[in-house]
Amino acid sequence: MSTTLSAKAVEFIDSVLHLKPAVAFFDCDGTLWCGDAGESFFSWELKRGIVSDAVAANIRARYAEYKVGNVTEDEMCGEMVTMHKGLRETAMLNFAGEFFNEKFVANIFPEMRELVSRLQKMGCDVWAVSSTNNWVIEAGMKHFNIPVNRILAASVEIENGTITDRLIRVPSGGGKPKAIREVAKIDPDVAFGNSRWDAEMLKIARHAFAVNPNSDLQTMAGERGWIVYWPDGTFPQAEKD
Repeated sequence: MSTTLSAKAVEFIDSVLHLKPAVAFFDCDGTLWCGDAGESFFSWELKRGIVSDAVAANIRARYAEYKVGNVTEDEMCGEMVTMHKGLRETAMLNFAGEFFNEKFVANIFPEMRELVSRLQKMGCDVWAVSSTNNWVIEAGMKHFNIPVNRILAASVEIENGTITDRLIRVPSGGGKPKAIREVAKIDPDVAFGNSRWDAEMLKIARHAFAVNPNSDLQTMAGERGWIVYWPDGTFPQAEKD
């Protein structure tokens, strides 16, 4: 065990390993690392001019509507992927890798990376589930040794290496257990999430963990008896307010 981890972190990891899970599902943004990589990448790529000015103007308007509640979470997460129609997937993978390495590697929670590693070493089948685009999640999962075929993220069909606007899935809210059951075809032994968009996934797990939870998930965890864990350097909502 890494000496950089606190006694609290070590105790948390041991408590999960003690369950001897065969399959585990992790949300990513806010759970494996601090912050929302999907939203941050969206801002980063618009500033970089990765999409055309017309596409950028349209998606900014849609995002403004989303922030006031006129566009749903699923719609916005989907459009954050389909906006790349016509671009080469290899280019997006390179952009996503550059972004994650520059902006988010330092945000990874050390104990969550250690937990994933320890689970994998004991033979647990570890999956990542996220409503962020698959290019960013694939870049992030390289730091957890989670392969592409164990990633369920917002994605579209690729045609001859070119991105289309045909959505495959948007794993948010009810879309998370739907994707898990359609692709993995098994319910989680353990599942980890940080927001209400992870609640439906946590409900189908034998053991649910609210990690660095938003206030709404923290409340739900208390009502349902889910284990709440605050990674080193984070604090309960009551202490943040």
